[in-house]
Amino acid sequence: MPTTIIAGNWKMNTTRQEARALVEQMRDALDAVEGVTTLLCPPFVHLETVADLLRGTSVALGAQNMHPESSGAFTGEVSPDMLRGLCEYVILGHSERRELFGETDEFVNAKVRAALAAGLRPILCVGERLEQREGGEADAVVERQVGVGLEGVEDASALVVAYEPVWAIGTGRAATPDVAQSMMATIRGALAARFGADAAGEAPLLYGGSVNLGNVEEYARQPDVNGALVGGASLDAEAFTKIVQLAARHS
Repeated sequence: MPTTIIAGNWKMNTTRQEARALVEQMRDALDAVEGVTTLLCPPFVHLETVADLLRGTSVALGAQNMHPESSGAFTGEVSPDMLRGLCEYVILGHSERRELFGETDEFVNAKVRAALAAGLRPILCVGERLEQREGGEADAVVERQVGVGLEGVEDASALVVAYEPVWAIGTGRAATPDVAQSMMATIRGALAARFGADAAGEAPLLYGGSVNLGNVEEYARQPDVNGALVGGASLDAEAFTKIVQLAARHS
């Protein structure tokens, strides 16, 4: 069975002092939860601080983005080599990167391959816009994102895929559990076509998009939903801890 993962994406939030306080408020409780891999993804500038605070616990650390090149004239970017040894996971292709910064499927693919080469676990984010869902194109859009995003990848053992419908990111409008499950089945099928049924069955698939205390258990009950990528709720220590604990009941 795939590992259950609950990842907190802090996005562009928290000062260093706030980041430290947030981790200290929930570190011990998160460390005590069994059956779930808990992952915190703070801004780049807080990675080392959070890494120090998490050392010796079961809570993992991830980055929110990464450039595919190992070095060069890319002002403001962070390379795989800079993340190597500092964190284990990296979020790639998030809808905000695609929508606000123009990242293409091909560019995301370069990032995925670079992350794997550096020994990082990529969380490949995929998801359709509202007009694509209403136009009946959702499955085709996500299948393309998965297919192009994993072009040239031969080993699926380190992959995590997060389905985040663009229309549900930060809007309070979450996909229903049935919609999430249907898309997860589509993603699982796309992975099986590329890597085989066994490898596809072991890949953790996360749902993201307005996940909160009131809906996380409904997603966790779906057979192909193996966790969640949590945004705003991950900035509330009590709420995020409870989300992880609820998910653990269904792991």
